[in-house]
Amino acid sequence: MAGKPDDRARVLAQANVSRETAAALDLYVEQLRRWQSVKNLVGPATLTEVWTRHIADALQLLDLAPDATTWLDLGSGAGIPGLILAIAGRDRPGFRVDLIESNARKCAFLTEVARLTKAPAHVRNVRIEDAIGSLSGVAVVCARALAPLDQLLAWTEPLLTTGTIGLFPKGRDAQTELTEAAQRWRFVYDLVPSRTESEARVVRVTTLSRVDS
Repeated sequence: MAGKPDDRARVLAQANVSRETAAALDLYVEQLRRWQSVKNLVGPATLTEVWTRHIADALQLLDLAPDATTWLDLGSGAGIPGLILAIAGRDRPGFRVDLIESNARKCAFLTEVARLTKAPAHVRNVRIEDAIGSLSGVAVVCARALAPLDQLLAWTEPLLTTGTIGLFPKGRDAQTELTEAAQRWRFVYDLVPSRTESEARVVRVTTLSRVDS
């Protein structure tokens, strides 16, 4: 249930992480499998493809902002991508990820795995609306499988209008979400093909303003 060995080897080779970081990612997978039985953190079917569906999907974001050391993950859930990014970046000086999650049980998972893996992650059991104003200055904000792009831009407006980069993995409906968001927002973005799913994209937003501003 923890994933295929060849998937693990391929993902770790592509990510080029240290042996210690690889062991920490193994620990994340082990804990995800253990907690899944009582917390239902991810879709059960995805556990057999955890390295490609979750870990590789998260790690690809690092290459889209390679110099960033301060990250913010909204609606962290099972720590995808935020906790995985924190584990992968733990050897980088000054690297830190704030994890925003309103579900206390999921926060318990995030806190325990961050402790076990020594990941530089700060878990915040709080609603996005209540936290966003106090988190200015982060280099990157990300969110996966959380909300339509229009809503993500509304939440992150205080950040994206002041220099933060937004990285938002999306599925096959990415273009539709972009069209809908453009009714309310002006934004500069790149649409980056996902490494893990042919029809998926990562929307990288670099500037943002309101249409009526």
